[in-house]
Amino acid sequence: MNVPQQIAQALQRKLQDGHYRAGENLPGQRELAEAMGVSRASLREAISMLEALGLVKSQPGKGVLVTTGQVRQHKDIPAGPFAASPQATFEFRMVLEPAAAALAARHITPVGKALLWQIQSTLEDALKNQDLVAAAEADLEFHLQVARLSGNALFHQVARSLSAPIGHSLRLPFADHLHIWETAHEHQVVTDAITQGKPEEARLGMLNHLRNAAARVGLQMDSL
Repeated sequence: MNVPQQIAQALQRKLQDGHYRAGENLPGQRELAEAMGVSRASLREAISMLEALGLVKSQPGKGVLVTTGQVRQHKDIPAGPFAASPQATFEFRMVLEPAAAALAARHITPVGKALLWQIQSTLEDALKNQDLVAAAEADLEFHLQVARLSGNALFHQVARSLSAPIGHSLRLPFADHLHIWETAHEHQVVTDAITQGKPEEARLGMLNHLRNAAARVGLQMDSL
């Protein structure tokens, strides 16, 4: 994990143990950064991650509100620090990633199979521990590795270059805390298809996963 992810994980633990309670504000960013011994830039990035995960909500001029356990309204979906909206990012991913999954199924190797199942195990362990920060990191790694395993260098390069907006878009569904395990179940379907060398099943599994993930955010992608 990078520094912002480590900060996000540390703050997540404080939220879970009740150090910061729902409905209260986090300390100001200067105070919090000094207390944690981190830069304000890294702290801001960590808070952005937690906001995407539905654990906090940034309120301009009012600070950062703890929202753990609350249902996020569609109007509160954070756009993220990127030019593309979550809607645009999901639309792009639904064009790219099903094709990458199909290609991965055609080119899968024993090493690739082991890697995908290891990522699946890491994701499930994170969810069992209610560690959404680590779960989102495993989620991103899965999608990046599917692009790499496609055997198409352009797919992999594009996915890597867009890892920041992709990472933001895949954190958003985890804010639906009642359905966080659906990501793992859908990944398993895709991993089964890829590792069994079934391109069409892999393509449809990935398409279904992305469509469902968007729906958990409140976005509709039925036309794609």
